[in-house]
Amino acid sequence: MPANPEPEPSAVPAEAVAPLIRGVAVLRALTEAGGTLSPSGLERATGLARSTVDRVTATLARMGYVRLDGRDAVLAPNVMRLGNAYLAALRLPSLLNAHADALADELDESVSLAVPDRDGIRFIHQATRRRAMSLSFRIGDLLPSERTAPGPLFAAEWTEREWHDWHARTAGNRAPGHPADPPRPDWETPLPPPRPSPTAPELPSSTASFAQRVREAADAGWALDDQLIEPGLVAVAVPVRDPRGGRPVCAVSVVSHTSRHSAADLRDTLLPRLRTAVAAMERTLRAAGPARQAPAPSGLAAWTGSSKQELGRDFVESLARGLTVLTAFGEGRAALTLTDVAKATGLARATARRALITFEHLGLVEPGEDPRTFTPTPRVLSLGYPPLSRTTLPRIATPHLASLSARTHESSSLAILVPGADGPAEVQYTARVATTRVMSVNLAVGTRLPAYATSLGRVLMADAPPALPSPLPRLTPRTVTDPAALTHLLERARDEGFSLVDEELEEGLRSIAVPIRDRAGRTVAAVNIALHAARHTITECETHLLPALRRTATDIERDLRVASRFTRIPLT
Repeated sequence: MPANPEPEPSAVPAEAVAPLIRGVAVLRALTEAGGTLSPSGLERATGLARSTVDRVTATLARMGYVRLDGRDAVLAPNVMRLGNAYLAALRLPSLLNAHADALADELDESVSLAVPDRDGIRFIHQATRRRAMSLSFRIGDLLPSERTAPGPLFAAEWTEREWHDWHARTAGNRAPGHPADPPRPDWETPLPPPRPSPTAPELPSSTASFAQRVREAADAGWALDDQLIEPGLVAVAVPVRDPRGGRPVCAVSVVSHTSRHSAADLRDTLLPRLRTAVAAMERTLRAAGPARQAPAPSGLAAWTGSSKQELGRDFVESLARGLTVLTAFGEGRAALTLTDVAKATGLARATARRALITFEHLGLVEPGEDPRTFTPTPRVLSLGYPPLSRTTLPRIATPHLASLSARTHESSSLAILVPGADGPAEVQYTARVATTRVMSVNLAVGTRLPAYATSLGRVLMADAPPALPSPLPRLTPRTVTDPAALTHLLERARDEGFSLVDEELEEGLRSIAVPIRDRAGRTVAAVNIALHAARHTITECETHLLPALRRTATDIERDLRVASRFTRIPLT
């Protein structure tokens, strides 16, 4: 069962949109499976008929929320728009993530931001450290309150109904099975209580009842997880309080391993620095004030009609329209009325109303402070976010490279710029799709080549031309080795947005490359097509291959912008 299972379903409202409920079920099933499921796997996970699964996945593929890889449905970065809408509306990641990252750097430990999600906690930011023993928590992961450090801090504010829901869920000590909350063989055998430091107050016991831990956390203003989630894992958490009413809006956790810190170490050594960071976060919240009213989108669902006409019954328009409603929320649009939603999406009020009723039934939206408004809940992050929050640029790019190679019948690659071991800068291949030919360009991921003699390298160096040694090594009779001439070629690549290199790295090898830019417009990688010079003339490369290459770069950049809005995307 999930780590914090969904509440027992209430009666489905008469006005709920059944296809939308089915679509949400498919997205949740894919999320819980790690991002990939076969049609038969989706049938088993959702209880839906195969024909329904096929129509739902076809619709989600049209939206760019999944891609169909052979027989499998695979979550695609565009589905993160749903979670991004919630995180933007929440504002906390935009305001506090930099503080969390700085604390992680200061302490050299992982730092998490979490918000309450009914009787559980859900992560909204992770600043992790790269170690052999690393943490697997992801943005969007849900954990049960009783086995976390933030849980008691939030439970101190629970209503009687929330305590009732928690008791109902934990009755019988049912073992969790969420990927972020691994079951332990000794689930019913509690860990021994930690030994108290002789010079400090007794630590909250890991065997104490949850209610007792809640009372202790409320009194102390902090809470510990002493190996409650997993043996060896310890954490300390402090709440960040709303400057308007004083309620906890999120909790900051420092997470470590017993080989580095005991629970007592966390309290004695790291807790004071954590409290200092939380005080800075609360000052940031006070200074930020209310969110500015952002420009409202319009016509978000306008495209669904043409897709229905094109795809017919394979496109479930009510599902596409309904999911589009969630993207109407965002920064400065945390609470929307029915009229607001209808205007943003271009849907009829009746259609928007039915979608909101469905989402409220599913726990994805709830009434705002003004009962006429709706706000998204943390549960929106359950729709695809966790598996994709740890994606990398090569994973984002590979499906697009495969599509490019299929269209052009040539090999394509992604590369980044790295310092040379003993000389000029190099390009390092980070993703590659080879074409099926008797004679093809044979390079493996991880290969490094001199940047100055490659199209990838020239595109990458064009934005900030490095100092070039003189003379540069001549690799073929065509290699440009004069620094002044090469500087001119870099300026041309920057102005034209591409570089074509003809037999300068290796005789017979011709390649053309374009840049990949991040959300800030910086060139962070490049993609190319490499081929034997006999297959396409230089003119054909520019007229036939370059447009396809640019479309691929645009597709990769679109996915990168979505995926990197609230997550850090590694380039390798």
